[in-house]
This record gives sequence, structure tokens and C-alpha cells, in this order.
Amino acid sequence: MNTIHRLQGLGQSIWLDNIQRNMLNSGELQRLIVEDGVTGVTSNPTIFEKAIGGSNDYDAALAELQAKNPDSTSEQLFFDLAIEDIQAAADLLRPVYESSNARDGMVSLEVSPTLAYDSEATFKEGLSLWQRVNRPNLMIKVPSTREGLVAIEKLTASGINVNATLLFSLDRYRSVAEAFLLGLEERLRSGQPINRIESVASFFISRVDAVIDGQLQGKADDLMGKAAIANAKLAYENYMELFTSERFIKLRESGASTQRLLWASTGTKSPDYSDVLYIDSLIGAETVNTVPPATLTAFLDHGNPQETLAVGFDEARQVMAQVADAGVDVEAVTTELEQQGVDSFAGSFSTLLEVIEGKLRAIGASTKAHG
Repeated sequence: MNTIHRLQGLGQSIWLDNIQRNMLNSGELQRLIVEDGVTGVTSNPTIFEKAIGGSNDYDAALAELQAKNPDSTSEQLFFDLAIEDIQAAADLLRPVYESSNARDGMVSLEVSPTLAYDSEATFKEGLSLWQRVNRPNLMIKVPSTREGLVAIEKLTASGINVNATLLFSLDRYRSVAEAFLLGLEERLRSGQPINRIESVASFFISRVDAVIDGQLQGKADDLMGKAAIANAKLAYENYMELFTSERFIKLRESGASTQRLLWASTGTKSPDYSDVLYIDSLIGAETVNTVPPATLTAFLDHGNPQETLAVGFDEARQVMAQVADAGVDVEAVTTELEQQGVDSFAGSFSTLLEVIEGKLRAIGASTKAHG
């Protein structure tokens, strides 16, 4: 029994924070699912930028798509390519989805980050992607901006699985959970089923430490590397309160599942920390940890699966109080991180479209040379 299988025994799922065509075609993703115990896949614009821009794996498919639809924009061609990958990954994970009664086996596809501050456009694109991918184990990934909250509620009410991403603060986490609950309640009122609707709240970890450590250095070095884990533990405490409430119990009686917390950005950024710090420290029931390939390899090699999440809430509060006493404005940090996250994904998306345009130019030049 490897470390991931042992984690599953503690109620946590490991998803892979990566997707690329060669891992689908080579059988690597299938092996990770069947042998190693990976039960989901997440993607984002940065991941697709690296996959498409950093290889020639998509060139033939891009040329074929462009030939079929010469008037397609680079954005339309990107989603065509991405949907092919997402469908293939969803099909590989379908047995996990069925055996877990729709709890696991999910693949996430993000709406365009350029829509992060437009509720209606985010909802419409999420609905369109859901229909185009046409897989029950798809999750539509939506940035948890204030505007995104409206889209999360509407998508949930439409019976669509949602991955609410770019969460950094406890306040915004509670707002995301509220949007999920409101969506379920609206759907129930309209007489629609609410079973087999899954959602995760993607709470980011390492980016919090990266910023707060910089502000603590030289002032409170003993607190460095502690804020992100403390922040996440308090989110989990909130989760346990929200999803054992009378309000949710009524929804559960109608078939609702909880909106699990998903730990994101769990590859450590500081060489001073263990490469499995943000897995080992955040192990608890009804959670997901989505990990980049290098972190997955490290955890399989030397991870330490044991319950670490549902303990130390008072200590977590103390850590956050001490961080504030050291002069760190945590609310300002998390607000800035959300903005940076949206900007970073939007930047990756823009670069990705430029890469596709460059490849299209190369395809056109090659076609003319051989015409």
C-alpha cells in the first residue's frame, strides 16, 4: 500500500495538478490512476500554456482543427484542444467516478480568466464548456472573485460541478460555501435533483507563505512557514461547522454532498521547507490535495500519511494572531494574492493565445512551402 492509498484510508483524495497530451497518449495518466491511486485532475491556463507552448504534441491537432475551421480564433482553437484533453482524462477517470458514487474521478477545466470580473459571462462560458465537454465528471473551474460567487451559485443551481478556485482568505471561503449552498437550495426549490452535484473550494497554500514569510523575515523568523498551514486549518474548522449545520443537514437529506476543501498550490516554494510540507501538514477527512508532478513523486517516495488537519485549531488561531502582531495585514495579503492570481492566469492565457497564433503562422508558412 503506497502513501496515496494510505491517504485515501484517512479520507483524503490526491488529484494531479497537471494535464498534457503526451501523458494521456503514453498511458502515464492511466498508470497514475490505476497503480498510484490518483483520483482526479486539475488544470489551469498556466498548465495549458506550458503543455501547448512547451511541446509539439498539439501541433498536428492544431493544424487539423485550423484546416476544418479556418475562421476560428486562437481562443476558440485553444478550447477545442483543451476539451479534447479534458474529455480523454475524464474518460480515464470515469471508473473512479462511478466507484466513488460521483465523489471522485473529477477533471477541472477553467473558464477564461479574462472573465473573472464578469458574473454573467463566466456563467455563460461555464455552461457552454459543460455542454461541450459532455462528461458528468467534469468540474467547471471559476475564480472566486466577488463576481465569480454569482457564477458559482448559478452554475450549481444548473446542476454543474464547480471548482471554486483562487481562495486565500477565510471570509472569501465562507462566501464560496454560501454560494454553493444557495445554488443547491435554489435547485431544490425548482424541483431538480441535487444528488451527484460535486464541488470543491480550492484554497491556496504555498503562495500565502511566500508573501507572509517575506514580511516576517528579520522580525519574527520563528513564524515563517506557519501562516499558510494555520490559515488552511481554520478554513477546515469552518468547513466542519458549515457542513454539519442544520441548514446543510436538510440538503444532505435530499442527496447533497459537501463542498470539499481542496488544497491547491501545494508545491513548496522555499528550499528551506520539506517538499511534502503542504501535504503532510494538511491531511484530513473529506479533503482533496491537488499536487504538481514533482510533489506527487516526492510524496510517493517519503510522504508521511497521518491525520494532521483536524487538530491544533487553537494553535492555528494563535499563529495568525502572532502574525498580525508582527505587523502583517493578512486581509491585505489575501486580497492582493487573489488579484495576482487572476492577473497571473490572465497573463498565461494571453501568452498561450500568442503561442497558438505563432504555431498557426508556422503551419501556414509550411503549407505554402509545400503547396
